[in-house]
Amino acid sequence: KGPILNSASLHLFEDKLQTTHLPEMVLGDSFLSLQHAQTGIRLHFNALDALRAWKQEALPPVEVPAAAKWKFRSKPSDQVILDYDYTFTTPYCGSDALVLNSDTMQTTLDGCSNFCWEDTDDQIDLVALSAKEPILFYDEVILYEDELADNGISFLTVRVRVMPTGWFLLLRFWLRLDGVLMRLRDTRVYCSFGNNEEAKPVVLRERCWREATFASLSA
Repeated sequence: KGPILNSASLHLFEDKLQTTHLPEMVLGDSFLSLQHAQTGIRLHFNALDALRAWKQEALPPVEVPAAAKWKFRSKPSDQVILDYDYTFTTPYCGSDALVLNSDTMQTTLDGCSNFCWEDTDDQIDLVALSAKEPILFYDEVILYEDELADNGISFLTVRVRVMPTGWFLLLRFWLRLDGVLMRLRDTRVYCSFGNNEEAKPVVLRERCWREATFASLSA
């Protein structure tokens, strides 16, 4: 875990992303990484890749009256032209990597040349996850957050917990735009240790996207 990026670090992020628009709080030095020692396969979650995915998706901005003042918070004299997704909604579900050695690493964004995710009918065992067993390790890492000029909240976090029977990870993007919209994008990743030490570990990943307007929810 690292602190919120300072102005100098934010400029580096802007250069890498080729954009001047970033969330209010970017924890660019924070990350969650899981590595399989035998194969070198690593699952990595970080703010930079998440914001790269946000920029690539380039959703149209949600049209609300209060949004007009958000784009040029640092330059209120500029003309307001809302041309980007100020909610920072991202399709990001993690960065896959194959660690070749301590100095060299091949990475891609959500999918990869070294290995790939396969479609399956298998599902994460929610019953096993809800069982009462010791939590050997738990932590939550905030990647970025924006309070949308006090009109709601937008944030991306990743949580992980390790039990005697396996580990579970939740990457969550959550948006609440007061009176307008709620949006949820979850990525769940689970691996059961199993009873057979010789069996290859299987990692299951499930993604769920939900969105609804306040009007539809109230109805």
